[in-house]
Amino acid sequence: MVTRRWKSIDAFRRDRDGNVAMMWALMGAVLLGLVGLTVDFTRAQMIRTQMQNAVDGAALYAARSQGLSTTERNAAARSYYDAEMGSYGPGAELIFTDLPDNHVAIVARMPMPLSLARLVGGGDWTLEVGSEAERGGVNIEVAMMLDVTGSMGGSRISNLRDAANDLIGIVVRDQQSPYYSRVGLAPYSMGVNAGSYATAARGAITGGRSLNATSLNWLSSTTRNISDIEKANRCRRSGCDLTVTSNGHGYQDGDRIYISGVNGMTDVNGEVFTVDYVNSNSFVLEHSPSGGAVNGRDFRNYSSGGTMRRCLTPECEVVFSSNNHGFSAGDYIYITGVNGMNDSNGAQEINNPNPVNRNNPALWRVGTVFDSNRFSLRDSYAPYYSNYNSGGTAYCLQYGCQYLRFANASNGTIRVHPISTCVSERTGGNRYTDVAPAGSPVGLNYPADGNPCLSSEILPLTSNRTLLTNRVNAMQAAGSTAGQIGVEWAWYLLSPNWSSLWPGSGVAAYNAPRTVKIVVIMTDGEFNTPYCNGVIAEDAGSGSGSSSDHINCNATNGNPFAQAQATCQAMKQAGVIIYTVGFEISNSQNVTNLLANCATSSGHRFMASNGQELRDSFRQIANSITQLRITR
Repeated sequence: MVTRRWKSIDAFRRDRDGNVAMMWALMGAVLLGLVGLTVDFTRAQMIRTQMQNAVDGAALYAARSQGLSTTERNAAARSYYDAEMGSYGPGAELIFTDLPDNHVAIVARMPMPLSLARLVGGGDWTLEVGSEAERGGVNIEVAMMLDVTGSMGGSRISNLRDAANDLIGIVVRDQQSPYYSRVGLAPYSMGVNAGSYATAARGAITGGRSLNATSLNWLSSTTRNISDIEKANRCRRSGCDLTVTSNGHGYQDGDRIYISGVNGMTDVNGEVFTVDYVNSNSFVLEHSPSGGAVNGRDFRNYSSGGTMRRCLTPECEVVFSSNNHGFSAGDYIYITGVNGMNDSNGAQEINNPNPVNRNNPALWRVGTVFDSNRFSLRDSYAPYYSNYNSGGTAYCLQYGCQYLRFANASNGTIRVHPISTCVSERTGGNRYTDVAPAGSPVGLNYPADGNPCLSSEILPLTSNRTLLTNRVNAMQAAGSTAGQIGVEWAWYLLSPNWSSLWPGSGVAAYNAPRTVKIVVIMTDGEFNTPYCNGVIAEDAGSGSGSSSDHINCNATNGNPFAQAQATCQAMKQAGVIIYTVGFEISNSQNVTNLLANCATSSGHRFMASNGQELRDSFRQIANSITQLRITR
């Protein structure tokens, strides 16, 4: 059995055998340092893990904050890092680097003072972690269809301006890289005002044709010589007939002729007569146009000379020259700006009074079309007008012309409306599509004075907030409600098929990567203004203006609510996201159905009962769009 004896500590301290105390002191320091190193290493690993999590989150935050400037983005990421790191945050250095392909890198570096590990030597440690993230986000294209109809007057239009500006302020960012955010405007009332884009969208309009008329151009250039003008051998008590001799004259009974250059019997010069009692070499003169034999009793006797020219038309109508006039016989035309040609004997004025919006305007009709450069005025009589001096324009009055003549819906009275830069629905097979307008133009719009083209024009997609807010602030409430046209044009502003009309807006293709197209449809009520041939249709709803300004045919495309919903369906099939906003909507099932059916989902539909709720709705939509920018 072995018995172990233990020395007392004091004895151990006094023992000098092999310097035991010194050896234990040295070994203890090393052991303590190793323990400290283990503790500090474990602490470093814990802090480094916390740093890595924080810097990963900061990198994602920086990547998703593409709407901010670089300084703002870095500051936001730093705030995120500090919040995650707590007391460790302020001591760290963050280094931000923008990398190619929309990546961002962050390196976090911080010192970590050692504790017991100092016993084994060395200074404080520096902890460093890094993270890299791809910048998330998408391009945003938003078209707002805004109701500026008459019912939006007063505080309502002010509320709409505020709401639209709220959305613009949230959606359109100062930083347009790497992803852009653009907004376009499609205000609507009785139509949509295409402004400077109208011609490209609807096609060219046939304007006025310049007129010219030389003296006596209403006469044939062929002349016949007069050899004698004889008073009747035995004058009647009531007067003396005049018989003209002109061998082989070729005139027929009823022809109208103009006589000039006669010597002696100068009374007949510069006058138009009707030919009567004709034979091959002579005829009797009658008054023109009233008829009845000319009483030559008091005329001087014929001595010599004289020529005759026949009127170009049987009625001796006024003739105008106009290069490539394009008129056809029977066309109605509006003439204005002719100087001279004053009327007499109760004749209709050459210059029409302004025919616009008038009942039964006195319009001319084209009589004989001689060629592409000359035509006459039906039922005019040239000798009743003084000489032409200068000027003049003739306008056609068919669909596609500067003015449109039509019978109204109330009683068939003839009306004339001018063209405007507003447009109506597209008709035909492409009516609910976004095909390019070059081969399938939208409809023309001939508004009445009482329901004129709205002043607010469309604005293609832009990131210019100042321009957008200025346009919104200028919106005025007036006119009836052609919401179906507003829906169409909101789509057109986003359509790559229409991008040739506004190349500066940078409209993306439907399948462009990281791009979202959004339409916001806003209305306060009934869609009551469909069109037929460019004029509000006979079956338009209540509130669409006076029936005396409506055309006597029903809407070509039918019910405007059905039109709008068909367009919404086609839009959604093309990948467009649709938000709808109803503002102070009355109990209208048509409007309720429209807002529900057009919206992408129930979460994309908003109903506002007052101005504050309208602003709240637009803000919610804007925030939703912003979230789409980050997460899609």
